[in-house]
Amino acid sequence: MLHSHLTTLNAVSLVLNTFKAEGLSSEALLAGSGISAADLSRADTRITTNQEMLVCANAVALRRDIGLELGRRMHVSSYGMLGYALLTSATLGDALRLALHYPALLGTLFELSLEEEDERIWLTAGDYRENPALAPFNVEFCLVSMKVTCEDLLGHPLPLLGARFEHPAPDYQAHYTERFDCPLQFDAVSNAFAFDKHWLEQPLPLADAITHQAMAERCRKQNTEFTGRQAWLGRIRQLLAAQLNAAPGLEGLAEQMNCSARTLRRHLKDLGCSYQELLDELRFEQAKRMLCEDQLPIYRIAEALGFSETASFRHAFVRWSGVAPSQFRPHR
Repeated sequence: MLHSHLTTLNAVSLVLNTFKAEGLSSEALLAGSGISAADLSRADTRITTNQEMLVCANAVALRRDIGLELGRRMHVSSYGMLGYALLTSATLGDALRLALHYPALLGTLFELSLEEEDERIWLTAGDYRENPALAPFNVEFCLVSMKVTCEDLLGHPLPLLGARFEHPAPDYQAHYTERFDCPLQFDAVSNAFAFDKHWLEQPLPLADAITHQAMAERCRKQNTEFTGRQAWLGRIRQLLAAQLNAAPGLEGLAEQMNCSARTLRRHLKDLGCSYQELLDELRFEQAKRMLCEDQLPIYRIAEALGFSETASFRHAFVRWSGVAPSQFRPHR
């Protein structure tokens, strides 16, 4: 899958702040992501979900249960304008339905849904399509943060009736009990937590109809901008992905996008990336697929990705993954 979705720096900032207390430098966590200190100082910086996941992978390598901790720290105020719209909603159900209507603003990697089962409501996180190795981390982060958001909205804890997870129980399972405080099920059919459905009708203490209407309208406009930029970036990736064996270069890509090279470069910079970074990411994704799914020799894969020499491909793959292509294939 190509990581064409854009997101904010909220999760990345949360990772950095969480490890800051332990004396770990941001450079170690940002390694390989293409995110700089200057990017962190700009409130309007947009990054790709791939960049976000690279930072999260660095965090998981240092602490396997970090998803539970990050989720605990992800309060409703972290969602900016959407957070204010949620806080001023009339009921918890209204707030959750609004949040699920704007997944781009929520920054989730899942398709979130509210599923009724008798007197229970399951808040379910499904349709995950990112790095499988990071699935448990992302599930932990998502569900704990959504529970925290519900409690922020209500102003008190939300009693859970159960929680279930598709992945096997990890060796830090005891930490799950601290975060969910309800019956747990692993190796389940879905990722979700349940609460009594009467909570959906619970009035929120900070509800304000006028403020909510204004914030909801601003969310609608922000979402339009977000999805428009995602579509634009998606088009660029689609064009590049079809030409990996003979990449068009910045000027050639700009011509295909019906704009000048200067305009394309500026837009890519605003999105927090460059032409070469996009090309490398697409080549890396395709290389992994071909190494895992095909039986082509390494030199043929190098040719398909536009490398004039096999050695150049090997050096690039080591830079991207930390291992040589020949090591990656049997390991996978």
